[in-house]
Amino acid sequence: MVLTNTYEGGLKAYACTRKNCRGRLYGEVESTTRTPFQRDRDRIIHCSTFRRLKHKTQVFVFHEGDYYRTRLTHSIEVAQITRSICRALGLNEDLGEALALAHDFGHTAFGHAGGDALNAAMKPFGGFDHNAQSLRLVTTLERRYAAFPGLNLTWDTLEGLAKHNGPLAGAAIDVQNPPKTLPWAFREYLPLHDLEVHTFAAAEAQVAALSDDIAYNNHDIEDGLRAGLFKFSQLKDIKLIARVIEEVDKTTKDIPENIRIHEVVRRIINLMVVDLLTESEGRLGDLGPGHPDDIRGASAPVIAFSDAMVSEMGDLKDFLMANMYQHPKVSTMSENGKRVVTDLFNLYIEKPEKMPPEWGRQAAAPGARATARVAADFIAGMTDRYALGEHQKLFKS
Repeated sequence: MVLTNTYEGGLKAYACTRKNCRGRLYGEVESTTRTPFQRDRDRIIHCSTFRRLKHKTQVFVFHEGDYYRTRLTHSIEVAQITRSICRALGLNEDLGEALALAHDFGHTAFGHAGGDALNAAMKPFGGFDHNAQSLRLVTTLERRYAAFPGLNLTWDTLEGLAKHNGPLAGAAIDVQNPPKTLPWAFREYLPLHDLEVHTFAAAEAQVAALSDDIAYNNHDIEDGLRAGLFKFSQLKDIKLIARVIEEVDKTTKDIPENIRIHEVVRRIINLMVVDLLTESEGRLGDLGPGHPDDIRGASAPVIAFSDAMVSEMGDLKDFLMANMYQHPKVSTMSENGKRVVTDLFNLYIEKPEKMPPEWGRQAAAPGARATARVAADFIAGMTDRYALGEHQKLFKS
């Protein structure tokens, strides 16, 4: 059977496609019914790490309420925005979606607070970085296939995960001896598979990264309002949102507050998407790329917001930092999460037998670097409720 059910023939020359895909670390016969990037997307959806995102914090711990975002719902929302932008720009939607769905794999329980606590605990052993952990999960820790460790995703997908925040080095590096400035999970993997961390990622990965910004900024507005962390009237201090509120209030009358919130948020998302498309089309036109490698080798990102939107999004981020992420209710949850992660790490590194047998068997001597890494991998994969349950069992029984 020959693969015919694909839209790839309509993509731009600079999009990632089956023909210019750089392949997999472990050679496989490719599917006759799916492109390599569809296959990557499907492997991501079916892995256990993806399922665990359901009970990992976005901002609110899972038991705070059923209507707040989790890492799973956030990732799905990022994927929707990514697909829309990729389609508009003639890019590969399947690659963009795969990256969006996996971009938060490496996050610990309790959101950034849990990651900060694990990084602090791991400082003597090379630290912890959630982006590097995402790569580690899909290349090493997921164990589903007889022929290889990890999910054996394409080079193109792994590159996008590694460079979620842009290039990791200013110039080409010796991958057999990666610089110590890189997180240790990258240093461990790069000698096996050169992901060219000094270049930009392909356009699809850049779209997924900025779709992440669009999703969490807007959905944190909605969740913050629902949680009562700030009031609608406070948002009028932000120029971008003030314009939208004024437009909504002029065109709609006497609508319930929850609908008013949704109207404002969806229109802000649209403004950001349109701005990104306009700016990116201009940059792509100036560069004139004929292959994904032209985008990787460019001197600046080709997917971007306008300077005006960057400034207005900065104001929004400052507002959310002051009124949401540093709100006493959220700060209390964060501090509790940090304490749980720190307590568990300190116990496991000294008593690795307290971990489940499949993890304890991988540990070395108490206090050893290898034991610390096993403990970090185990803790990083925990959901909020699993971590809380383990802490209750080990410290309060």
